[in-house]
Amino acid sequence: MAPGDQGDEEVTSIIHDYHVSATHAHSIREATESTPPPRKVNFSANIDAKIRNPLVGIPRRRLLADIDDFCRAKGLEKHRGIIRKGALVAQDPSGYEDITGPDALSPDEVEALRDEILHKWRVPRALKRTILVCSIGAAVQGWDQTGSNGATLEFPKALGIGGSSMHDKLIVGLINAGPYIGTALVGCWMSDPINNLLGRRGTVFVASQFCLWPVIASAFCNDWQSLLGCRLLLGVGMGSKAATVPIYAAEATPAPIRGALVMSWQLWVSFGIFLGTLANLVCAKAFVEPWRYQLGCAFLPAVPLALLIYSCPESPRWYIKKNRYVDAMNSLLRLRNNPVQAGRDLYYIHVQLQVEHEYIGRGNYLRRIVELFTIPRIRRATLASWVVMIAQQMCGINIIAFYSTSVFAQAGSTDFEAYLSTMGFGLINFVFAFPAIWTIDTFGRRSLLLFTFPQMAWTLLAAGLCTLIPPSTGLHTVFVAFFVYLFAAFYSPGEGPVPYPYSAEVFPLSHREVGMAWAVATCLFWAAILSITFPLMLDRLGVLNSFVLYGCFNLIALVMIFLWLPETKQRTLEELDYIFAVPTRVFMRYQVTKTLPWWFKRWILFRKNVPLEPLYHLDFENHREEDDEEEGGSGSRTYETDKSRIEMKDALGLGFTTARTVGI
Repeated sequence: MAPGDQGDEEVTSIIHDYHVSATHAHSIREATESTPPPRKVNFSANIDAKIRNPLVGIPRRRLLADIDDFCRAKGLEKHRGIIRKGALVAQDPSGYEDITGPDALSPDEVEALRDEILHKWRVPRALKRTILVCSIGAAVQGWDQTGSNGATLEFPKALGIGGSSMHDKLIVGLINAGPYIGTALVGCWMSDPINNLLGRRGTVFVASQFCLWPVIASAFCNDWQSLLGCRLLLGVGMGSKAATVPIYAAEATPAPIRGALVMSWQLWVSFGIFLGTLANLVCAKAFVEPWRYQLGCAFLPAVPLALLIYSCPESPRWYIKKNRYVDAMNSLLRLRNNPVQAGRDLYYIHVQLQVEHEYIGRGNYLRRIVELFTIPRIRRATLASWVVMIAQQMCGINIIAFYSTSVFAQAGSTDFEAYLSTMGFGLINFVFAFPAIWTIDTFGRRSLLLFTFPQMAWTLLAAGLCTLIPPSTGLHTVFVAFFVYLFAAFYSPGEGPVPYPYSAEVFPLSHREVGMAWAVATCLFWAAILSITFPLMLDRLGVLNSFVLYGCFNLIALVMIFLWLPETKQRTLEELDYIFAVPTRVFMRYQVTKTLPWWFKRWILFRKNVPLEPLYHLDFENHREEDDEEEGGSGSRTYETDKSRIEMKDALGLGFTTARTVGI
C-alpha cells in the first residue's frame, strides 16, 4: 500500500450538484423541484480526482437567501450587497459578466475581475507592504544562516575547539546547527499556539525578538557553551517565523499570483544569504576578531521586521478561523483591488471551511498533531510537505550555504578567495531566484522540481571532479567555483523557492499552522543533522566524495518528488482539499502509467503531438444551462475570443474544447 493511503475509507459522492451560471437563475428555480438532494463528499478518497466548487448547484434564490442569513449572523449587513455579488462570482468564476438583475456587476467591478487575470500584478498597496514585510522576515532567515558560514574559519580557534579531533569537529557542527536544533525542537512547534493566541502578525513580532537579542548577544560570547545557547534561542525565532511568514503570505494573496508572491520567501532568503556573505567579507577585512561581527551583524534586518509588521493587515483567514468576520472583511478590503473581490473571497472561504469542518472537525493542539498522520487528506499533505522539505537537505544546497567557505578553503583556496567565492555563490543564489516569480505559477511547483533536480546532480558531481585539477594550474578554484555557481543557478528557481510556499498551501486551515510547523521542523531538523555531521564528513571523505554522495541524494529526491508530490498551481487554498483527497496509490499509478510513458515519447522520441490525459477534472455533473437558442443563438459564444475568459477557463482547468462540451 502506498504511503498516505492507510485506512482510506470507501468513496462516497459529492456535496452539491452543479449548475452553470448566475445568468440562468430562472431556469434553475423551475428545475428546483426535480433537483436531486445534495450528496456528501468523502475527502479521504477522491478516486475520480474531481475538483468541485461547493457553491455550484445551489439555486440563485436559495444562495442569496443563505447570504442574507450569513450577513445577519456575522454582523456584515452593511456589506450585504457586495457579498451577494461576490458569492455569485464565486459560484461561476468565468460567468461574472452574465449576472443580471439587481446583483449585476458594475463596469468597474467587471474591469477589476478581468484585470485579476489579464493584469494580475496590479495589486493594492497594502498587499505590496505585506509582501515587503514578509520578504524582510525571509532576509533575516538568510542572513542568520550565513553568519556562521564565515565565522567558522575563526571562532573554533578563539573558543578552544579548533582541533582536528572528532570531539572538536562535532562541537563546531553543533554550534552551527544550534539554530536548526532550536527550530526543529521548539520554534516550529511554538508557532501553532502563538498563532492561535496572537495571530500571524503577533507571531512574527515575537519571532523577530528572538532574531534580535540572541544574535547581538552571540557577538559577546567567550566560550562555546554561551555561543551554543544564543544560537539555540535564535532557532526559536527562526522556527516560529519560518512556520508563519509563508502561511501569512499565502493567506493574504489571491490564487493567480499566490505562488509567485509566497515564493518571495526564498527570493529574499537568498538576498539575506547574499548580504550575509557580503558582511562576512567586509568583517574579515575590517575587524581584528571578525567572527564576532559576522555573527552579530545579522540582527540588522530584524529591526525593520519588528517595526513594520503591525502596519500590515492581519490574515483574513485567521480572522475567519476566530469567527471575526467583520475584521476579515475589513482585511480583505485592504488586500483586494475591488470590494467585490473581497466579498467573493470572504464567502468562498467561509463555505469551503464549512466543508472542511464536516470531515475534519475541531480539536486541541495535540489532536491536530496526531491528525497529521491519521486523517487521509491531511496525511497526504504531510507526506508531500515532508518530501519537498527533506529534498532541500538532500540536494546539497546547505553544505554550500553553511560551509562553502570551509569547502573552498579545503579545496585549495586562500581564506580571502574562499570568502570571495562564497559571496559569489550568495549573489548567484539571489539573482537566479528571480525567474521563479514567473515560472512557479506558469510551469508549476512540481515541474520546476522535476527539471532542476537532475541538473543539480550533475553539477555537484562536476564540482567534485574539478577538485582533482592540480592547484598549480591556477584553474582549480575557478572550475570548482564555476560548477558550484551553476549548481546554485539550478537550485534557485527550483528547490529553492518551492518548499515553503508549497508547504504553506497544502494543509487545510484547521491544520495549517501545525502542518507548516511539521514541514519546517522536518527541513531544519535535517539541516541540523547536516550541519553537525558535514565538518566530520568533509574531514573524512574530502570534497570529491562528499559532492558525489549528495549528487546521488539528488537522484533519490527526484524519484520521491515524481511519485509523491501533487501539483498545486493556480488552485485556491480551499480547492486543494480535492487535490489531496486523491489517494496516493491513484496518483502514483497515474505518474507511472501515464506521465512516464508520455515523457518518454515526448522528450526521447520527440513526438510533439502526443497527448497526456489529465489526472484532475473539474466536475460539471448536473451542470445546467439554458440552451443557446434561448439566447438567440449567441449565448456563450459571445465571449469565445474574450482573453480574460479564456485565461480564466484555463486557470479553472477548462480548455476551449472542454468549455464548449459542457456548454460554457
